[in-house]
Order: sequence, then structure tokens, then C-alpha cells
Amino acid sequence: MQIKKRLVFLAATAAGLVALATVPARAADNFPNKPIQLVIPFAPGDTDSMLRPFVDKMAEFLGQPVVLNYKPGAGGGVGAGFVANSKPDGYTLVGTTPGSIVVVPLANKDIKYTPESFTPIASLSEGGMMLVVNASSPWKSIKELVEYSKKNPEAITFSSSGAMGITHLLAEIFANEAAVKWRHIPYQGSGPAITALLGGHVTMATTAIAPASAHITAGTLRPMAIFGDKRLKAFPDVPTLKELGYSVGSPALYGISAPKGTPREVVDALFAAAKKVNDKYGDSVAASLNVLGAETRLLGPDDYAAYLQSQKKLFSAGIKAINN
Repeated sequence: MQIKKRLVFLAATAAGLVALATVPARAADNFPNKPIQLVIPFAPGDTDSMLRPFVDKMAEFLGQPVVLNYKPGAGGGVGAGFVANSKPDGYTLVGTTPGSIVVVPLANKDIKYTPESFTPIASLSEGGMMLVVNASSPWKSIKELVEYSKKNPEAITFSSSGAMGITHLLAEIFANEAAVKWRHIPYQGSGPAITALLGGHVTMATTAIAPASAHITAGTLRPMAIFGDKRLKAFPDVPTLKELGYSVGSPALYGISAPKGTPREVVDALFAAAKKVNDKYGDSVAASLNVLGAETRLLGPDDYAAYLQSQKKLFSAGIKAINN
């Protein structure tokens, strides 16, 4: 009798464990069954505009809305940190940039997350970073700007979207390679950094393409070079720094990520929705991005993860060079 009771107990325990093990799988199978929160770690007008052409249409294929929640601060660290500490169930995502996910934790030791704290889902668009000057400035090329900078150390001031953010570090890495000295004036976001340049408060800015695009088209800003692997269709006459002989440069891919530990089935479901948007609405999505000077760049979870790791390597070396 005692043996029989023990066997019944073991069987019940095993059944319970099997049931518990199937809960995440069932949750993934039913995903999503409620609205999805996409945290944007910056103020409106930059990262959100690079993601909206996709995410606004993903509800059609997910059966649930994707709601944007803005949590700016610390160069993207506040919003990204919030998501890193959220439940890994696919219902809390982060608008992902190399600045917020890679650069901020490398440059700010107070930030507790790392790139490995996230599960990349998809890259959606490519915007790139650009070096721009006021259209009234005397420099027509990077060569002229560098020559002036060498003859006049620290005469050039440049604005960025924040200290130790990606736009700041790209300028410092470039200045280090070009052997010039510039003075950095940080602002709280790309919009204020561009406004400072337009108002003559700084002589140059490093910025994401989106917030500068309309001013370039209007003729009030002059694009000097792109920090990227290729020229952009929206600005085909603007060279990349690599074309001009500099090694600094990397495409800025905007996407979505989830907390580490998110089930692969959930990740695949979210990527599948993004791919369906591109398959059905690719032309209109591309047109919306082109207005911002950006392009569609759809990468899956593994390729996007590899890209973010390449950014970690690039900016780790850049920060080290600046600090030496």
C-alpha cells in the first residue's frame, strides 16, 4: 500500500511538472491576447518616426494594437532600462537604436543593463547619422572643414542629442581620426541640437537623418557626410566618411527588441508581423521613410542581434580611443 501511494504521488508530481512546463508554450501559442507596449526611449520626433510606418500596421497581423509609450532620459537609458527589467513575455518592447542599447551602457557606468539584456526582434529601417552645418557656413566639404579645424583648434563647436550618446561619440571618433579638436555642446535631443545650429549657437551638428531632413530639403542646413556604409537614396550627393578615407561609420538601424528570455515563438510571431507589413505595404512604408531621408531595412532576430554586437565592438573601441 505504501509503495502504491508513493507511485501515485510521483505520477501526480510528474503530471504537475509537465503542466507547468507547457504554460509558457501555451502563452506563446496564444500570443498576443492583449495590447503590446512599445517603449520609445526618446522624445517624440526621432526614433518613433522611424518605426511608426511599420508598427502602426502590425496590429492588422497581430490582432492587437501596438501602443507607443515614451520614456526619454539618459540618452535612451531610462526607457531601455525599463524594458530590460520587464517581464519577458512579448508585451513590453523597446524601440531599439545602437545609441540606447549599445552606446549608453558602454559610456555610462550607472546604467545597469547591457546589449545582452535584450532579445532583438527586427530591424525595420535605416536612417544613418549625418554631419551637418548651417547653410550659411563657408565650408562646402569635409576636407575644408578638417583643414579649418586644424588651423583653428577648438574653434568649431558641435551640438549633439546628448553627452556620451551616439551622435556625440561619432563626432569624437571622427575628430580623433582626423586629428582635430572640436568643442562639444550637448542638448536634450536631436530637435534642440538642430535648433541650436539653425540659430547660430553652434557651428556644426551630428544628428540622425530624420530630424535634419526637412531643413536640408529647405536649404537651411548643408549635409557634409554620412556616418554609414552607403549613400542614402534621399541624399545621393552626400558622401559617406568611408568614401572620404575615414574608417568611422556605421549604418543606424532602428528596430524593436524584447527583454532577454522572451520565448522564441513570441519573437518569431512579432517578426512575422513586421515581414507581413513589408510584404503588403512595402511601397507605402518606404515612401513614408523616404520623406525622412530613411529607407526600409528589414532584418530578422539573428541578423539584427549580429548587427548590434558589431556596434558594441565599434563603440567600445571608439570610447577607448577617446579616453586615451
